[in-house]
Amino acid sequence: MHLSDLHTGEKAIIVKVRGRGSFRKRIMDMGFIKGQEVEVILNAPLEDPIKYKVMDYEVSLRRSEAKLVDIVVEAASDGKPCIGKGCGTITEQVHREFQANTKTIHVALVGNPNAGKTSLFNVASGAHEHVGNYSGVTVGVKEGHFKHKGYTFKIVDLPGTYSLSSYSPEEIYVRRYLTEQSPDIVVNVVAASNLERNLYLTTQLIDMDTYMVVALNMYDELEASGNKLDYQMLGKMIGAPIIPTVSTRGKGIVELFDCIIEAYERREPYMRHIHINYGEILEDSISKVRKELKMKTDIGKNYSKRYLSVTLLEKDKETERIIRSESEPSCKEVFEVRDAEVQQIESMLKEDSESAFTNARYGFIAGALKETYVENPEKQKNITELIDPIVTNKYFGYPIFLIFMWIMFAGTFWLGAYPQEWIEMGVGWLGDFIGSYMAEGSLKDLIIDGIIGGVGGVIVFLPNIMILYLFISVLEDSGYMARAAFIMDKVMHKMGLHGKSFIPLIMGFGCNVPAIMSTRTIESRNSRMITMLINPLMSCSARLPVYILLVGAFFPDHPGLMMLILYTSGIILAVIMSKLFKRFLFRKEDVPFVMELPPYRQPTFISVFRHMWQKAWQYLRKMGGIILIASIVIWFLGYFPRNTESMVHYDQLIEQASGNEEEVAQLEQKQKMLHQEESYIGRIGKFIEPVLRPIGFDWKTSVALLSGMAAKEVVVSTMGVLYSGDEEAHELPEKLKSAQRSDGTPAFTPLIALCLMLFVLIYFPCIATIIAIKNESGSWKWGLFAIFYTTVLAWMVSFMVFKIGTLLGF
Repeated sequence: MHLSDLHTGEKAIIVKVRGRGSFRKRIMDMGFIKGQEVEVILNAPLEDPIKYKVMDYEVSLRRSEAKLVDIVVEAASDGKPCIGKGCGTITEQVHREFQANTKTIHVALVGNPNAGKTSLFNVASGAHEHVGNYSGVTVGVKEGHFKHKGYTFKIVDLPGTYSLSSYSPEEIYVRRYLTEQSPDIVVNVVAASNLERNLYLTTQLIDMDTYMVVALNMYDELEASGNKLDYQMLGKMIGAPIIPTVSTRGKGIVELFDCIIEAYERREPYMRHIHINYGEILEDSISKVRKELKMKTDIGKNYSKRYLSVTLLEKDKETERIIRSESEPSCKEVFEVRDAEVQQIESMLKEDSESAFTNARYGFIAGALKETYVENPEKQKNITELIDPIVTNKYFGYPIFLIFMWIMFAGTFWLGAYPQEWIEMGVGWLGDFIGSYMAEGSLKDLIIDGIIGGVGGVIVFLPNIMILYLFISVLEDSGYMARAAFIMDKVMHKMGLHGKSFIPLIMGFGCNVPAIMSTRTIESRNSRMITMLINPLMSCSARLPVYILLVGAFFPDHPGLMMLILYTSGIILAVIMSKLFKRFLFRKEDVPFVMELPPYRQPTFISVFRHMWQKAWQYLRKMGGIILIASIVIWFLGYFPRNTESMVHYDQLIEQASGNEEEVAQLEQKQKMLHQEESYIGRIGKFIEPVLRPIGFDWKTSVALLSGMAAKEVVVSTMGVLYSGDEEAHELPEKLKSAQRSDGTPAFTPLIALCLMLFVLIYFPCIATIIAIKNESGSWKWGLFAIFYTTVLAWMVSFMVFKIGTLLGF
């Protein structure tokens, strides 16, 4: 808890003082140091400022300043912090809590995309986050914990960013986190294979005056190249210790956390605060702006004044927002000084001020590497230089990409067929086993037809889901996905997007939700919005059970081709809708294509397996969650009402025909079909059937599509429940092929199956996807728009295919 939470008369022990720069030094000089007892003397009439007693003298702090001081107090009987009268005593318990809190180190991982932050996070915290070999994998914040030598590390994996400017959401988020949350130690993860580019972020962290340890990751690649780096000397020069690591293999992790402890306890000899020398002209301007900022005591308490000065001179929008929000009346003079100095810099250096600082930082990096880095004179071609000319070739690049996609889809179907068949047999055996021991009644029907028929109809596709993610994970981890984006840039540009949009679209084949979140890496807001809105047209793995069911039943001779047609249809529709959105909704902005092409790396078994198992576990959780609930609800709506007049009438007819087995079977079948139509779900289906009848769907298919709005897998489970009445067909594909409408015509034909797959491909993104669009766009408007346009588009496409197919005699 914070010092600002205490009430008058209460005492506590100070754990740490957060913040940076002059503010932190000032209040620590006043006695607010770790282990010191502090007491609240009184609150001002408006509860701000607050008077405290520390080191036998009284001092007042504003509530905002007291909030930056972490404390421990006596706990109440329920174990929660004791706040209120009579809770202010300092006891042995408080001292024990103090010891525990001072042994907790808040660590933030900061680094470029593809530098290995998430790999390091996984090794350290034991988390199983997906690690992809392309930029933008970490699109949110992940938190883990790790214990080492009596210390507890709270590790936060921040989004990957190339700099701390204010151009992208990641850059702004990382900056705000570092200043507002004030982690104890920042671990700057630097890719050893690309030092010059990665160290640019390091120079900005130096400007921010962070307590920093550098993890020199992928150090094995630097050693394999024959290049040499005196990382200890480099650490001395930048004022931060550098520890070589290979996070994918766990090498150097222990040494890294040993160094973090030393840095936290301020025993690390290499750690010191340095100033990057930007040259006489820039330093003179920094000094003048800094002097003006220091005169405004209400500006930037949590920031280094030098850092604010540098970023102001770079015309940084985030810094301007901070200064205006903290001191609107007195910031005018600051901006006047800044504007004058920017004009002076640009006049003397003949370039804009931001470029001047960027060039100076790279000059500092070049000078540091000149003293510490020796390149191997006998440079050999690496595997990346050998493969790239082939996979990015203008003649071979696209065929290779299509071959990879076809292998992925065909492999998902063919390789998954064997375990799918075993699971189907297991589900069938389980239903027969339970049915043989249970008495007839609604409970038996619920378990066999509702739960086993619904959930079992979906769980059989688990192997296919795992195989699909296996292929996607290998393509991502190897680095090929970035090349796919590279060769698709021209196509993306024709769509009004650029190559970076291709990665989220490909990720959509796995799941639309993380794919939409990954659009944060796209700098252009318009491109980001278009990518989000067309992403639901990418056929996610939730739709895969529907495809496999219908392709296996109606197109068994050409499964790979049909899967490729479906996925390609989604891509073609995405192209068309993107062009329309660009023309009518998002006309402005055209950001150049800038994206890192990481070196090829061999995917590790652990990483691929973790990714595959993580998605399989999410799928299994769906089985026990939304799909189970939906199956029970669908069964209930299809099972009731019972004993209607028509049902009683058929019971009488069956009883009268008891001597004729063939007639009894026919009457029972008619009774089941009539009961389904008169059930609650039959009434719902009949109500919406007129809308979907023009595209060949009956009321059962209409109900399945309605239930699939929650999650696309539910379409299969709903069919499993609705078609469970056909006792002769044991497996769902056979039930669909033999299903008939009330007029005796087939409920499904290959043409209707194709229309249904296209409708499932396009219509109503799942609820989680809609929420992701709302969160990333900042408005429900776009989530509702995605629902509307995809559903209308699904009907139009399916109607067109059905009519054309009917005219051609299919």
